[in-house]
Formats: sequence, C-alpha cells, structure tokens
Amino acid sequence: MISRYLSKRDLALDSIDLDTCQRAFDAILLKRNISRESEEGEQVAAMIIELFREGVHDEHQLVALVGINESHRPL
Repeated sequence: MISRYLSKRDLALDSIDLDTCQRAFDAILLKRNISRESEEGEQVAAMIIELFREGVHDEHQLVALVGINESHRPL
C-alpha cells in the first residue's frame, strides 16, 4: 500500500545496484588517482549514488558524468 507513494529514488539499492556503483567508483578513482578514503573520494561516491538514484543505471554513463563534474571542478 505505501509502495505506491514511494518513488524508485526512495528504495534501497540492491546488490546488483551496489556492484554497478562500485565498479563506476573504482574506475573513477583509478582514472583520477583519488584515494578511496579522501574527501574527494567521498564526494565521488556521493555523486555516483545521487546519479544512480536519479535514474542513471549504466556504469559507463556514471563514470562519464562524474568524470565531467570532476574535470570541471575549481582548482
């Protein structure tokens, strides 16, 4: 009954979703030489989860979109 009031964004990520996000995260960290434990690493993780919840479910799209955001950050 309550499920009709929940959007896909409100649902928990399952193991397949998390695997997709993890692969994107690992690829971005490697590409950008970012430490997993750094503040920048945490920001990357947050962006990936946010994009995934917004409907971007393709690993390569996640990498590309977060890569665009990262390449345009202020120095």
